[in-house]
Amino acid sequence: MSRKQKRLLWRILIAGGLFAAALALNLTLHPAWWVGVLLMLVPYLTVGYDVLFSAVRKIMRGKVFDEHFLMTVASLGAILLCLVEKDAHNAHEAVVILLFYQVGELFQSVAVGRSRRSLKDLLSMMPDYASIEKDGQILQVDPEEIEVGQEIVILPGEKVPLDGVILSGCSALDTASLTGESLPKEVKEGDLILSGCINGEGTLRVKVTKPAGESTVSKIMELVENAGLHKSKSESFISVFARRYTPIVTGLALFLALIPPLLVGLFSGDWSFEHTFYPFVHAALMFLIVSCPCALVISVPLSFFGGIGGASKKGILVKGSGYLETLAKCKTAVFDKTGTLTEGHFTVTGIYPAKGVDPEELILLAASAEQYSTHPLAQAVKKAAAGKSLYLIKEHRNLAGKGIEAHTENDTVYVGNRLLMGELSLDVPAFLGEGSALYICKNQRYMGAVLAADSVKDDAQASLAALSEMGIKTVMLTGDRRENAEAVAERLGLARYEAELLPADKVSLTRELLKEDGKGSLCYVGDGINDAPVLALADVGVAMGALGSDAAIEAADLVLMNDRLSDFVTALRIAKKTVGIVKQNIVLAIGVKVGVMILLALMSVLPPLAPLAGFAGTFAVFADVGVSVIAILNAMRAMKI
Repeated sequence: MSRKQKRLLWRILIAGGLFAAALALNLTLHPAWWVGVLLMLVPYLTVGYDVLFSAVRKIMRGKVFDEHFLMTVASLGAILLCLVEKDAHNAHEAVVILLFYQVGELFQSVAVGRSRRSLKDLLSMMPDYASIEKDGQILQVDPEEIEVGQEIVILPGEKVPLDGVILSGCSALDTASLTGESLPKEVKEGDLILSGCINGEGTLRVKVTKPAGESTVSKIMELVENAGLHKSKSESFISVFARRYTPIVTGLALFLALIPPLLVGLFSGDWSFEHTFYPFVHAALMFLIVSCPCALVISVPLSFFGGIGGASKKGILVKGSGYLETLAKCKTAVFDKTGTLTEGHFTVTGIYPAKGVDPEELILLAASAEQYSTHPLAQAVKKAAAGKSLYLIKEHRNLAGKGIEAHTENDTVYVGNRLLMGELSLDVPAFLGEGSALYICKNQRYMGAVLAADSVKDDAQASLAALSEMGIKTVMLTGDRRENAEAVAERLGLARYEAELLPADKVSLTRELLKEDGKGSLCYVGDGINDAPVLALADVGVAMGALGSDAAIEAADLVLMNDRLSDFVTALRIAKKTVGIVKQNIVLAIGVKVGVMILLALMSVLPPLAPLAGFAGTFAVFADVGVSVIAILNAMRAMKI
């Protein structure tokens, strides 16, 4: 507990003790009525002085109608009744009202504190300093002072202060605060390094690529801080409801306290306070207590806040409660292929040498010719030949849309597609399976082919199966070749897919799917860069594997910091659980309040229930504060994943 929470707890305990003592003295000694009232004022002011001051301060500022106002009017009304009746009987109700209210406030404060602590890891990512080397000494400076292109030093155990590229050194980075991933990430010279990670045992020299205000950790913190700006429909409804509801309730209470007594007095001729005014004034005060929408106003935002905080623990950043509520209604999930359902990088899946050609020689020729290429297929071939001594290439030429021509000491090597082989008058086999084929020719002789494919992610099949169990329709949209898309769709059990799409085609198809959804929502899961238009168009745009991507954070409504499809399923479950808790709290709050209002009304008209009228204040307090406490405890479940 915080210091403030402990102080409130002690006030409640002390006031509770004083209340018990005052009640015991009143019941045993039967002092004069004004002494009984004074005894009750001690615990009343002990537990509720801040509520009274807050109500007065807000009234002076023109902000009249809130829960403090209702509690103050109801509790002071109970004391006023004692003064008018010259009887201390109702004084205990004033103490009980504020005592229970403060218990509710304590529960709310603890719940919010726990939810905020779920975001504490994100807040701790912010680096305090950056280290630079000057005149042989390591100096610590404010990250804001470092410029793009400047070199910084990251010592073992330090937080990475800024995004950059490693110039020298190797280490293992703890990325848990960014991604939730427990395993360290190995990095070396030339690798991108992101702010917010914690360096392992190696010393790194890094060239800064982004200023402090545009670093990954700053973007994430901005996203988290602005999450509250995007309210859900439920949360917005409750806010508007409370602003309009409170003055209406206050007006009805005044009507109940004044108009019926006047009518009774006119018809009966009895204008005594005890018989004509008291029953209605007392009922009006109880009505005020019961009507206070504290449970709704507190628990609904707290539920969404808890859900967002719980998601952040799993490396899922949600831009606001509105997106969480929309996600819970998801009926269609649309996926990009490359980098979302698949790993996003090619690996060699087969080597097919021509007759009489050594497979090792074939891959060596291909890797040597492609050693200066940055094409994804070239990267796959070079990775397959890692550790081998490549041939020296004296001259190379890129053949756009076909492949590459390379010259060694004695040979001319061509590596490319079937179109290139056709121009060389070579008859080559067709590979119709998943992946892309690179054909290799040396000195006009066909040497063989290398097949490279983008492998499906380990958790893709299980994740799509989980979505199907939830009743969510899954669709894949990709710009890749139809053969590759078909192979991935078949492996993952996707009923619908579209291939060879341009970005504009993806937008058109997404619009069609949005029309098919009806009342449900559509989520698009992509890499956040190439799919930015569709991410913005979908009801909920989800950036997959978007660590360090500015475009993803800007375009998406949810950012999955890990490159795991299962995190999308987790986000859906969190959203459904959170919205479920919100609905439970709304039903609980309204249902109990209506029930207690009916009970209070029956107490005043049905003789068998008349003896319970003395407990009307207790019933009213439970209906307000008791339901608030229950709703808060229920809302706290949203934080547990």
